[in-house]
Amino acid sequence: MRTRTRPSLRPSFRQTAGRQHHAGPLTYVLLGLAALLSLFPLYWNLVAASHTGERVVSPPAPLLPGPRLFDNLSFAWNQVDMGEALVNTTIVAGLVAASTVLFSTLAGFAFAKLPFKGRNVLLALVVATMTVPPQLSVIPLYQIITDLGWIDQLQSVVLPSLVAAFGVFFMRQFLVEALPVELVEAARMDGAHSLRIIWHVVFPVARPAMAVLGMLVFVQAWNDFFWPFIALTPDGNPTLQVALAGLGAGNHTVDQAVVLTGALISTVPLLLVFAVLGKHIVGGITAGAVKS
Repeated sequence: MRTRTRPSLRPSFRQTAGRQHHAGPLTYVLLGLAALLSLFPLYWNLVAASHTGERVVSPPAPLLPGPRLFDNLSFAWNQVDMGEALVNTTIVAGLVAASTVLFSTLAGFAFAKLPFKGRNVLLALVVATMTVPPQLSVIPLYQIITDLGWIDQLQSVVLPSLVAAFGVFFMRQFLVEALPVELVEAARMDGAHSLRIIWHVVFPVARPAMAVLGMLVFVQAWNDFFWPFIALTPDGNPTLQVALAGLGAGNHTVDQAVVLTGALISTVPLLLVFAVLGKHIVGGITAGAVKS
């Protein structure tokens, strides 16, 4: 006598994989709390920039905006020529981000899809350079820019950062999965040369990862302090981080409100960049997370 098995009431994984799940109230509460915790440091930076230095360092810390925001902004802007530092930082960060994205995409495509002898060994050497501390190259690099007469000039900060090993590895890993080798071979069969393949095939596929890498490199170059502080001077041709090092100095004291005001000024352009590239950044981060 056969025994009938009762069909399972629970849907299988394949049946539920394509369904759209809606978040519950608890999810929105947790996301709201996470957003508030993430935005609080920026909010308190704004609050501190609107008070005097004595009020900022006096307990309890202020939690509401004060009346001195525009006074502190004017003082910080003029004390160290914040306008020139902002322009210099925009030039440096923009050139470093653009060159790193371009060269990293080209090198990543070569390591991912172009067969040549010693490809794996060369890639391993590129990745191994990420383990070398940047402090080891400071003395020879400083000697080079001194011999070239580039002290206190922006090219001394831009040229050493034109490409990064992390960018090459990042783009290589993305293109290995995102760019089918059949697409490259089909373009070659149609008579496309290498530059046309890169422009019409590689760049469109790599655009999300290029946006992510550009944002990461731009933020890193914008916030870089160690090498610009050595190669540039606060009174000559400073970037924002070098200018902030001399901000708020007074008679044996440092006005913390003015320093935080300068930090607020240096943060606003990064927020604007993220607002412009945010869609591409999120798309690049999630690209390849779901496979068909």
